[in-house]
Amino acid sequence: MAPDLGGRQLSGMREGDGPDRLVALGRVSGLHGVQGWVKVHSDTRPRENILDYSPWYLLRHGVWEPWEVVRGRPQGKTLVAQLRGCTDREQARRLMGATIAVRRWQLGESEEGYYWTDLEGLEVVDLQGVALGRVDHLMETGANDVLVVKGERERLIPWLPGEVVHDVDLVGGRIRVDWDPDF
Repeated sequence: MAPDLGGRQLSGMREGDGPDRLVALGRVSGLHGVQGWVKVHSDTRPRENILDYSPWYLLRHGVWEPWEVVRGRPQGKTLVAQLRGCTDREQARRLMGATIAVRRWQLGESEEGYYWTDLEGLEVVDLQGVALGRVDHLMETGANDVLVVKGERERLIPWLPGEVVHDVDLVGGRIRVDWDPDF
């Protein structure tokens, strides 16, 4: 399993670079009640962690807008949140489907030193230095997580630290893996 990294698992979307870049954590998935609350689909682990961040940046009509999270809570099998300025059902309806993101710096540090989103775009090389491509995204498979590496072709490389993944160098922009380039 790829690192849970401070209990927050991130999705595969990036907007920009550096600590101010936006990292998608979920989306507005529905309406809750008549006072402007929204239902939230969270890609964080545990899912409630998305409620720890404020402001959220919501992508609407191609523009990222900051929204302060006033309150949030689990509601049955979903999460609900109240956003400042969203006071009725019609206002909430306009947020439906919006991607929820936060600034990378809002995530803080992780135990391993990086989140999945930090690995995206890194060059992947084998132990002999042969370039295999760049990390496009990571995916969960059940048995172990997988680096999706795109180069001259797509490779699926299991995230097995110490066994397959030998070194993650964020500063150098490189991940070293024990992987046959013909695979």
